[in-house]
Amino acid sequence: MDYEALLMEFVGQNFVLLLLAGFIIVVVFTGVRIVPQSEKFVVERFGRLRSVLGPGINFIIPFLDKVAHRVSVLERQLPTMSQDAITTDNVLVQVETSVFYRVIEPEKTVYRIRDIDAAIQTTVAGIVRSEIGRLELDEVQTNRSTLTGTIKDSLATVVDDWGIQVTRAELLDVNLDAQTRQAMLQQLNAERARRAQVTEAEGQKRAVELASDADLYAAERSAEARRVQADAEAYATQVVAVAIAENGLEAAQYQVALKQVEALNALGAGNGKQTIVLPANAIEAFGDAFKMLRGKV
Repeated sequence: MDYEALLMEFVGQNFVLLLLAGFIIVVVFTGVRIVPQSEKFVVERFGRLRSVLGPGINFIIPFLDKVAHRVSVLERQLPTMSQDAITTDNVLVQVETSVFYRVIEPEKTVYRIRDIDAAIQTTVAGIVRSEIGRLELDEVQTNRSTLTGTIKDSLATVVDDWGIQVTRAELLDVNLDAQTRQAMLQQLNAERARRAQVTEAEGQKRAVELASDADLYAAERSAEARRVQADAEAYATQVVAVAIAENGLEAAQYQVALKQVEALNALGAGNGKQTIVLPANAIEAFGDAFKMLRGKV
């Protein structure tokens, strides 16, 4: 009985201390918040925005402040989106897009928009239809990089009020219906045939040009050869004329005699020719030539 009285007295004296210790533990657990690097905490006080806690150890007022939202700041990728659009030349295309974004101001994200993913998807669909509606099909196919940049810039302007940052916006594919694809295939085949014909025609034209150039070159060379020969003959004639002017008729007779001798030598030099027919005055020509040669010496 005495032990029970002592125990009750001990418990009564230390009950306040136990309550105080428990209260301190609760305050520590509710007033200290450790925020991971990949998240931000949105703190409310009596239902109103109080602060946004960054990574590390943070302190709040227990029982007054509470962490209302834990928002990830990691980059997110939306599922591939597909929407229909009509170009200015009335071609129906199906465009596939993908968007990457990250939350940079969580207080805007949690208080200004309910479903951020759905809002971005709707915004992207509207922007894609608007931008493609300004282009023809060929421009859509050839200007994908420009179109992608335009979509990203337009989306970044719209979502700025939601506290997010669009890091990437990709135009993955532009699909056509079967009829349009068949028509484009026929057009492509026709274009290939036209290019082949143009290439063949250009090859034939080049061949004609080269042949004409070759003929012109041959004609120029032939004319050049005739000119050189004519110059040589003129020079020889000039030499003979000078010799006649200096030596009189004997020089002319000397040249004629030499020509006769050269002609007889050429006639006798042929293969299989044993008989040489000489003119009646051949002996006299030889005699005159020898006399002249002797006179020259």
